[in-house]
Amino acid sequence: MSAQIIDGKKIAAEVRQKVAAGVQQRLNDGKKAPCLAVILVGMDPASQVYVRHKKNACKEVGFESRSYDLPIETTQQALLELVDELNEDASCNGILVQLPLPDHLDANEILERIRPEKDVDGFHAFNLGRLAQRMPVLRPCTPKGVMTLLASTQQDLHGMEAVVVGASNIVGRPMGLELLLAGCTVTTTHRFTRDLEAHVRRADLVIVGVGIPNLVKGEWIKEGATVIDVGINRLDDGRLVGDVGFDEAEKRAGFITPVPGGVGPMTVATLMENTLEAANKQDALT
Repeated sequence: MSAQIIDGKKIAAEVRQKVAAGVQQRLNDGKKAPCLAVILVGMDPASQVYVRHKKNACKEVGFESRSYDLPIETTQQALLELVDELNEDASCNGILVQLPLPDHLDANEILERIRPEKDVDGFHAFNLGRLAQRMPVLRPCTPKGVMTLLASTQQDLHGMEAVVVGASNIVGRPMGLELLLAGCTVTTTHRFTRDLEAHVRRADLVIVGVGIPNLVKGEWIKEGATVIDVGINRLDDGRLVGDVGFDEAEKRAGFITPVPGGVGPMTVATLMENTLEAANKQDALT
């Protein structure tokens, strides 16, 4: 068999179209377009690329975007003061601090400083706590985007054996919470897990996000399983690959995401979705 490819680019484009329609509806109602503030500290090339994608997406859907490109020497206090300023600015609906931050900055303190209603990345403890309590508000973008991809397959996730490889705060942990909400039986593996292969082999659904090329071998994938590869890694020859051995996994899986063109576009599209949601909820409170 050969897996059906889950086209993240196509699905992300559909999400952006819906967001653009929501922005137009706001304008028709006499409201302003949502505003997203993006903070970048330093000149990390990968971060610059990600920020550019986010700015382009804002332009496409009709958002106002503000860029704060700060020098690498920026202090913790200066960054906190900028976040405080944006928190108080009623014209700013979403605040995004591009990660990773330089080593001398405490990302946790910065992210916790963003008001939960403007935390469009979904990283604040309040938003993660609401997800854990089955009352989601602003949800972490990558896991939420993965759920949109899974919905496109029209599979019933209830009772599925789902294995999440990786336990990061950005992907693995909230991904497990999303899958619990969807009715899956969830196993989260991490660097202390014994016999990763055995866990993957029994999974109906495998979601991998660790940043290690080909960590999950394609031959481990159960026949007909769904594979979501969140990883994106650049090899020495310049190729981009995921965390799953794609060629062999494609032969065995029922559905699979490509790298690139799978989860990546959905993360940015979901950020747009979250920012529109944040703007609408903030308006409802005023």
